[in-house]
Parts: sequence; structure tokens; C-alpha cells
Amino acid sequence: MTSTAPNSLEPQATPAPGWPAAPTVTPFAPHAATSAQRLAVGQLLADAFAHTHPDDPALRPETEALGLTHQLPTERTAHYAVWDGGRALAWGSLSYDLEQNTHMAHLRLTVHPTARRQGLGRAVLTRLLTHADELGRGTLTFGTSSRSPAGEAFATTLGAQPALPMRQSRLDLTTLDHDLLSRWQTRPDGDPFHLHLWQRVPDDYLTRVADMMMVMNTAPKGDLEQQDWTITPEMIRSWEAMIEEANETRFMMAVEDTRTGQLDAYSEVFWMPERAALVYQGATAVRPSARGQGLGKWVKAAMLRHVLHACPGARWIQTNNANENAPMLGINVALGFAPYSTFTEWQLKRA
Repeated sequence: MTSTAPNSLEPQATPAPGWPAAPTVTPFAPHAATSAQRLAVGQLLADAFAHTHPDDPALRPETEALGLTHQLPTERTAHYAVWDGGRALAWGSLSYDLEQNTHMAHLRLTVHPTARRQGLGRAVLTRLLTHADELGRGTLTFGTSSRSPAGEAFATTLGAQPALPMRQSRLDLTTLDHDLLSRWQTRPDGDPFHLHLWQRVPDDYLTRVADMMMVMNTAPKGDLEQQDWTITPEMIRSWEAMIEEANETRFMMAVEDTRTGQLDAYSEVFWMPERAALVYQGATAVRPSARGQGLGKWVKAAMLRHVLHACPGARWIQTNNANENAPMLGINVALGFAPYSTFTEWQLKRA
């Protein structure tokens, strides 16, 4: 669910002289593949990440391989790869949901750093686009990072639209302003709100958490032609199972209005002991009817305090914010999050 492998296109330029004009691209089915084949694709993803993020904790090929098999019951993913014997040189996927946003699909594409500029990425992408056309998925999305400028350039040549530009920020935990955290966690006398901390959502809160998570539908979508997503308790349990299987830790904090039992704000982070230095900030949201009461600042400050003692070895927290999301950007800047890179969600409309 929360794989940190590059969720982006890393396409190639014109094939180098002497390279075959049409690399052999074959379907790849992770569940039916051998463990060695899955691990080979996991190694490709880990190597590509190390190339673009050399100072970050390395990805574990075994974890990336496992992530290839993770999807919700209503999701489907088509995979394609280029092989050199038992080594994966390029891989791409087309993911889509059978019940929601059925006009859309999401692309990922990665080529090994040593095999770039040989036409492999373009060959895989051609198969992915053909597959999307066969499914009738006319709106395709993919992400690119400023850490891989070739992806951004290639997105433009495809005629894709930069639908949702985002700022990727990092917070150095050694620079935290603890006085600010204390102020943001101070609540008025008689405050009706209660803060919960969970790794696994309790059964009696499951429906309320699903309802709360759908507040993310109010987050900026830019120009993405994406309909609101419906979150179900079953989806939450599936995500939790995948997180546990990957040996990842997810902490969720939720703010409950004790007068109604409704959850009005939440925030979540993801952390792996094997990559201890880096924590990934997931969603943070406040219900529109509950905004202006400091709930977003409270839950963010409380989560940072928790990370300091619950994630040994953590040094950085990384987050993405849409450029147009001024309120959340303001909170993060006040906490000390500094620009790290940019990430763009692109949209490609097929004829």
C-alpha cells in the first residue's frame, strides 16, 4: 500500500545506436511468477530508487517484491517487463478499480539506471497504453519527480497535463520547536474533543474511520478528472493486512467529538524499522464543519511527539502537499518542513 518505490514514469529517450528497435516486452503476473522473478523486479525498483535518492535509506528488494502482490479486492493491475535472463531491466504497471473511477487507470514505469536510453521504457509504455485502450480507460494518471527530470520531459512529449503539482517537503526532527508543539497541543478547559492513537483501528470505530477518511475527497484535486472515492471498512482492513505483511508500522491519530462520537480529524504516518531514518507522512484531514478549532495543528503536533519516541532512529519526516493547499502547507511550514523536491501528478487523455 505504501511502497516508497518511485511511483512515477522514468521513460527513455531515443534508442541508442545498435540497440534492438523493439525490445521484447512480456506480461508479468506477480502472483503466478516465481519468487526469484518477483525479487528481480523488486531489485529493479530498489536500484532505481537508490539512483534518484542516493542519500535516503535503501529500499529492500524483498519488500518491493511483496508489494507487487498487494491490491484491494476490487483492484486489478496489469504488469509488463523487459528481461535480460533472470534480471529485470524494465517494468511497468497499469492499475485500476472495477467499481470506482472506472474511466481512469494509474501508470507506473521504471527502467534500470544501467539500461536507460535504449528504448525499453517507451516499449513498456506502449504496451501499457494499448492495455488501457482495450479496457476503455481513457483517463490515465502518473507521477513524476524533479529527482528524475527525464520523466517530466517525457510527460510533456506525451501530451499529458500537469494536473496536480505538489511540493515534497522534509522536516528534520532534530530541529523541532518543542514549545510550538506544546502550544498546539494545549486545549481549552472543557474541550469536547478526545485524541485517539491506533495502529489497528478498533472494530467499534471502523465505520467512523472510513467516514472520516473520505474527508480527503475535499483535498485539492487540481485538474484531475477524478470522482470522489468511497472508503469502506473492508478496504481499511485490507490496507492494514498489507501494511502488517510488509513489516511496516502505521500510526493513526484521530480526534473524536465526544458529544456526537463523530471523528472530525485524523493524521497518519508510516515507518519501517529497516529504513528507520525516514518517516512518511500520510493523509491529514479535518472535517470542513470542524475547521477553525485548531484540530489540524493538534493532531499534527501530537503525531510528531509520538514519532520521536515510537520510531527509534527516525531523523526525517517527508510529506507531499498540493501547491494549492495553502492551509496544510502553512501548518507544515510553521512546523519546519522545508522544500525537498517537487512531485507532479499528470493526466493523459486518450482519444
